[in-house]
Amino acid sequence: MTDDKAFYATGRRKEAVARVWLFRDQKGFTVNGREVKDYLTQQHLQVMVDQPMKITKLADQFRIRVNVCGGGIAGQAGAIQLGISRALLSYDDNLRSSLRRAGFLTRDPREKERKKVGRKGARKRFQYTKR
Repeated sequence: MTDDKAFYATGRRKEAVARVWLFRDQKGFTVNGREVKDYLTQQHLQVMVDQPMKITKLADQFRIRVNVCGGGIAGQAGAIQLGISRALLSYDDNLRSSLRRAGFLTRDPREKERKKVGRKGARKRFQYTKR
């Protein structure tokens, strides 16, 4: 643990990049200047983003400020979750085992596969017709 008041980390998922700041001794959770419940309207995404704080039992000790860009809403939620987990590690490295066990420190490497030449998409082909 350090005596700093702010802790920063970056989280990434698909095309989304989240920059996360944790401020000690304050409360609140904003994403791009809006409340988290206004930005992430789907309940399962809100739960996903709150999980690192609940597992470490630090939910009421930090104000979380997030700037996120790129990707879709689910990718952004995954990026926020990873960013919060990494920022908690910069606060206290003893949290690593519980965050690692829950799978919050692993960056999901899956990316969108590119469209190939002569095909309709990444894998789908045009329908064959005998003329």
